[in-house]
Amino acid sequence: MVDTVSAALARRIALAAQGFGARPTTPVGIRQLTALVNRLELLQIDSVNVFERSHYMPAFSRLGPYDKAQLDRLTTGREARFTEYWAHEASFLPVDVWPLFRWRMQENRDRSARTVGSWSSANQPMLDWLLAELAANGPMRASEIEHDANKRSGPWWGWSDVKTALEILFRWGDVVSAGRRRFERVYALPEQVFSPELLGQTISTADAHRELVRRSARAHGIGTVKDFADYFRLKSAPTLVAIRELAEAGELRPVAVPGWGPGGGAGAAWLHRDARQPRAMDAQAVLSPFDPVVWERARALRLFDFHYRIEIYTPEPKRVFGYYSLPILLGDRVVGRVDLKNDRQAGVLRVQAAWAEPAAPADAAGRLAQVLREAAVWQGLDEIVVIPRGNLADGLAAELR
Repeated sequence: MVDTVSAALARRIALAAQGFGARPTTPVGIRQLTALVNRLELLQIDSVNVFERSHYMPAFSRLGPYDKAQLDRLTTGREARFTEYWAHEASFLPVDVWPLFRWRMQENRDRSARTVGSWSSANQPMLDWLLAELAANGPMRASEIEHDANKRSGPWWGWSDVKTALEILFRWGDVVSAGRRRFERVYALPEQVFSPELLGQTISTADAHRELVRRSARAHGIGTVKDFADYFRLKSAPTLVAIRELAEAGELRPVAVPGWGPGGGAGAAWLHRDARQPRAMDAQAVLSPFDPVVWERARALRLFDFHYRIEIYTPEPKRVFGYYSLPILLGDRVVGRVDLKNDRQAGVLRVQAAWAEPAAPADAAGRLAQVLREAAVWQGLDEIVVIPRGNLADGLAAELR
């Protein structure tokens, strides 16, 4: 008989698996950051920098203020513990995960080869030249490469041919990331960054899928087939095969969660054998839109009854909650959202809007004020200014006076 896990317990399991709970009692350093990223398996990278870049946010949400330079150290150079690849989206991930995506690199290469008139086929000399440049000169950013084609031919945000070629080689695994400088990726040949032992690993596609699903399941604690597949952007069929193999090995077991199924009925899910099942969860954080807890919007709705959409690409007159609204996590519930802007020049954290969900607790404004004070200190800002927009704004402004 399949055991039942209550929706409330499933929520706590998911948050605990994602590293929420008691914060460190000592200053956050390399050890805590390494442990967290290894637990999450990846940090999604995004260019939006309204409040803070997305890959810095999960550690702040879970550990509190920390020195971002220490996370940078973990992603740069031969001693780096994390690298980049297209995992969920563009992501930092543990170095030992990189070989698990060789099948995806090969799929990307094969797709280019069979596409008639593909950019890579038409520009093979450019690809060969770039590989030779990196071999001769070592790791470089796209902007450091001297070539007549290294100029944008379209809008300001467009890519030059050099950047396009480097990104193709990156997707194929022929070049890798050697870190970032001022957020610009440094490209390198794999042997310039990774150890011979890592590069010598041979992993079958089936074994790679099983290991990725194992890591996804551990990072979720509890989830559906679709949840586990989405974490690393896997297809459902190989994910289900891997889940069944992990279940046979005793690593996963099937459970039912009330409210997770069609029409609000019980839904099928899988529980990881090592998942903590806390009786309480006292998280207090704002979340990046690209945090694993909320990045899969259907899961966020299932876990928290929280309908979330980022409105960056929504025309301003049609925005409901704000340009860059961040979910507010208090206890084991997402209780609202706050639109933050980091005005670095003025030294001000601007709260553009603050909204509470219908079931938000009475102390939501006070607890959010604590989080924002901490965020301002983390960002080196001297002041917090609340614009009176949203049903939580007045209460928040009063708490911050």
